[in-house]
Amino acid sequence: MTFQEFLEQEHITKYHLSKISGVPKSTINDICTGKSEIKRCSAITVYKLSLALGCTMEYIMSLESNFDLITGMPKDKTYLEYGLPEFLKKSIKTMKNTWEKIDSGEKYTHWDGDYCNLQTDINNAEVNQIISEEQAWYLREKYLRIERM
Repeated sequence: MTFQEFLEQEHITKYHLSKISGVPKSTINDICTGKSEIKRCSAITVYKLSLALGCTMEYIMSLESNFDLITGMPKDKTYLEYGLPEFLKKSIKTMKNTWEKIDSGEKYTHWDGDYCNLQTDINNAEVNQIISEEQAWYLREKYLRIERM
């Protein structure tokens, strides 16, 4: 669970937490957006937050971040699937159905064609700059189960 999810679960706004803890709203916002990592906050900040939230400092420190500390990008990459062209969405849907069949043990003889169609569509969209290289690799890893080296 992330710090933001914890606040939502407790029905506490960042503004309210700032008022009851004495921690600046900008600091709380930075923690929630990933600009600042809770583990890098001062002990007094974590202490004030834990008192206001009625939990231990250890619990506050154990909350995850939604963002990668090195890149600053969200850990959840599903945003890379927004705005895909229709032909690519169709190929992805077909491949999802194919994996469901294969993973359930069903004999499906057209899986290689579906796989190749999706790979072709991803490559086509990338080469024609309809999607970025990052999107292309995300789709390959997720739907073709290819590991990037």
